[in-house]
Amino acid sequence: MTDGVRTERRGAILEVTLDKPKANAIDLAMSRRLNDVWTGFQRDPELRIAILTGAGEKFFCPGWDLKGAASGEPTDADWGVGGFGGLNYPRNLDKPIISAVNGIAYGGGFELVLGTDLIVMEEHARYALPEIKVGVVPDAAGIKLRRRIPYHIAVEMLFTGRPMDAQEAKHWGLANWVVPKGQGLTKAREVAQMLADGPPLLFPALKQLLQHTEMVPQNAAFEVHDALHAVMKVARSEDLLEGTRAFTEKRPPVWKGR
Repeated sequence: MTDGVRTERRGAILEVTLDKPKANAIDLAMSRRLNDVWTGFQRDPELRIAILTGAGEKFFCPGWDLKGAASGEPTDADWGVGGFGGLNYPRNLDKPIISAVNGIAYGGGFELVLGTDLIVMEEHARYALPEIKVGVVPDAAGIKLRRRIPYHIAVEMLFTGRPMDAQEAKHWGLANWVVPKGQGLTKAREVAQMLADGPPLLFPALKQLLQHTEMVPQNAAFEVHDALHAVMKVARSEDLLEGTRAFTEKRPPVWKGR
């Protein structure tokens, strides 16, 4: 472990754990470390899925370490290529990331969750954007949240800082699964293994397609689709032929990633 971040490889799955007592708050060094972790994850051909979670039972991540802020750590510092925590800015990470939210995810911690693809949330976990109380603009949430949930609900969270519990998060689509306390990582591992057993070329193609067409009109989006190398790679792959053969032969496919 270095700078509050633990990593563990489990086959094709990388587990990333925020572990900085008492609450897993992120300072400048920890943010840069996370950026390095996500860069390494993207570049490693043996790793296909990542899980992000927090150590302990109460906190996933409360966001920015305000002790650092109070001592003069600037908000406009170099937090790393992907911004705060490595998942704020677009950076073409085309492998699935699952968040296992095991407690409070406030401020930048909630923004980390918004930077992942699938969300497992324990029933006691909470989201909030309390930046309004300390005079900080929640930049990533200000951009992303209104794209995920209805505008007026996003504005309510941004303007008031009020918390959102797991059941409400599930209602608005900010959690895929809500599980009992202590079972978040188990569920995330189950989902990650299901994805890891799938066709290796497909998830990068899907992520790139989603990223490049998020705000693109439908007709133009199909043009983007036809131009994406990752999508065309799937269409011309041995795995596509293997998948169709396995289906007709009523057997599990044997994926080769080519």
